[in-house]
Amino acid sequence: MRTPPIPNNESERLAALQALRLLDSDPEERFDRLARMAKRMFEVPIALVSLVDENRQWFKSKFGIEQSETSRDISFCGHAINGTETLVIANAKTDVRFADNPLVLEEPHIAFYAGTPIRTQNGFAIGTLCILDQVPRLFRTEDIELLEDLARLVENEIHAIQLATIDELTEISNRRGFYMVAEHSLSLAHRNKQPATMAMIDLDKFKDINDNWGHAEGDYALRRFAAFMQDFFRDADLVGRLGGDEFAVLLLNTDLDAAQHVMSKFESALDGFNQEMDKPYRLEFSFGLGTFNPKRPMTIRQLVENVDKRMYQQKYSKAPLDTGTD
Repeated sequence: MRTPPIPNNESERLAALQALRLLDSDPEERFDRLARMAKRMFEVPIALVSLVDENRQWFKSKFGIEQSETSRDISFCGHAINGTETLVIANAKTDVRFADNPLVLEEPHIAFYAGTPIRTQNGFAIGTLCILDQVPRLFRTEDIELLEDLARLVENEIHAIQLATIDELTEISNRRGFYMVAEHSLSLAHRNKQPATMAMIDLDKFKDINDNWGHAEGDYALRRFAAFMQDFFRDADLVGRLGGDEFAVLLLNTDLDAAQHVMSKFESALDGFNQEMDKPYRLEFSFGLGTFNPKRPMTIRQLVENVDKRMYQQKYSKAPLDTGTD
């Protein structure tokens, strides 16, 4: 087994990592959503956002593994941060650098690894976005490009750590964060020739909650509704609060008919949620739908604008919703 080499700029690299104050911090949706996307996109059992500290690699985001960290001297990511490109190990069991590595011989029994370095704004490699499998795999050039695209989004979150991309009240993506990730998701949908459907959701009679029970109760209702959305929609779907009582969800690899079915189930599930909340008011909503056609791509702003009109059409007329395909 070969231990990872130490970068020439190790002291500066560690200083940059420590300055972010990410090590040993709580999970954050901004990183979890990207690791979830990687896990789902590549259909692997394990996806991680790994930060390489002085003597360990610590997982800021982890799916498919129980450990929160491993020793740096046996880490795959410790090797990856020394390069400028994605490190791909198609079969760790036959690779002289890793064949006798404890992470290969024992849990999690790594056979395949792909990790893209993530860097600070001043260029220090502090960790990776990586995916792992327990069987050898081929990883094509286009696969590498997709993983690197997601890694760039992890970098964007690191670069914008002081910028608001998460809504403070509901702890889901705010408008800026939603647009940033959704734009990338639509680019992937275009590249993979997959549909996506946007749902714009606006709470009905929300002003009545504030007027009758106070703004604190209104804030509570918004937090509970946002949490309900996160629990209901798939991990790979993007949920955001665009402002006030207006929310959005981007349903990936979902056509209009499937999205209609999802929203019908969402409405039914909300009925049960209202009963569980046992409040003197009900959370109700209007929504609009619009599809992203990979053959006729549009920006996230264009899609939101189109769907927003349909949502308000339903909200103010309560007439049958126009759900024409864009």
